[in-house]
Amino acid sequence: MNLDAITAKKMVLDGLRPLPPAVVSNLTEWFRVELAYTSNALEGNTLSRRETAAVIEKGLTVGGKSLREHLEATNHARAFDFVVSLVDRKPRGVSEQELLKLHELVLNGIDAGNAGRYRDVPVRIAGSTVILPNPRKVPDLMDGFCRWLRHPAGLHPVSLAGEAHYRLVTIHPFIDGNGRTARLLMNLLLLTHGYPPAIIRPRDRLAYLGALETAQLGGPRAAYDVLMVKAVNRSLDIYLNAVQGAPAGGRRRADSPRQSLLKIGQLAKAVGETVPTIRHWTALGLLAAAQISAGGYHLYSEEMLDRCRQIQALKARRLTLVEIRAALQHQ
Repeated sequence: MNLDAITAKKMVLDGLRPLPPAVVSNLTEWFRVELAYTSNALEGNTLSRRETAAVIEKGLTVGGKSLREHLEATNHARAFDFVVSLVDRKPRGVSEQELLKLHELVLNGIDAGNAGRYRDVPVRIAGSTVILPNPRKVPDLMDGFCRWLRHPAGLHPVSLAGEAHYRLVTIHPFIDGNGRTARLLMNLLLLTHGYPPAIIRPRDRLAYLGALETAQLGGPRAAYDVLMVKAVNRSLDIYLNAVQGAPAGGRRRADSPRQSLLKIGQLAKAVGETVPTIRHWTALGLLAAAQISAGGYHLYSEEMLDRCRQIQALKARRLTLVEIRAALQHQ
């Protein structure tokens, strides 16, 4: 795997350090919510990005959503805070106690009996043929994993983060929360080496799980490695766009750091729909506005272009809007 391009981009970011404190603060808060939303969505949580932000930032409850889904959002945010607290500590290696603490934070209030503890029962991954280790082997496997984490043989930071994530989900040491814990560990390792956190997007869920399964069944790792590199690359772009676009004093906000926003009319025209249709899809939760302007206008990220096309494709298959919403929530 050629990592020269991503290393070069990281060097550009390093050349801009120290980053404006206001920009760093905004980016950290943005990633705190975005990682909670995306990581939980990969596991089936149905809170939208905006709902996740409301739960985490304002302590609000969302009607029709379970207590577990609310706890998953706040737990992930607290676990990310713990990750950030570990970034500058010395030595850099991740201890077994810190890893167990991460998992405890992920399952806090959800499964107290198993939070921060290795499983003692066999588990299977739904829909997968991968055979996971016998629970009796888990303590020894985790001891070996943690020893490897302390001495990872000079791997590139992106390779190290991806390898750590892969090894942890393959051991599957916990009854629940393995994926979220592995992604938090991955991002701890990236942040420790000066890289931004990597986001596995809900739209990439099938590709992500498929690449993992292929590797776990003895197939090639290429698809998994490429997916991880692309995730880090996107986050580097987010940081570079935010920092390079910040005026003196670092006042640029990071509400939508990846791309320009589309007005509702622009989105409607781009996908060949009417403004009332886009407004209706938004009201139903099929689309999510990235921002509402001071004048009350909905602004959409460019990701909603793909979402609109997904909706159109599902409508062509004669699915109702309710069925389409359910299908999109499980991507």
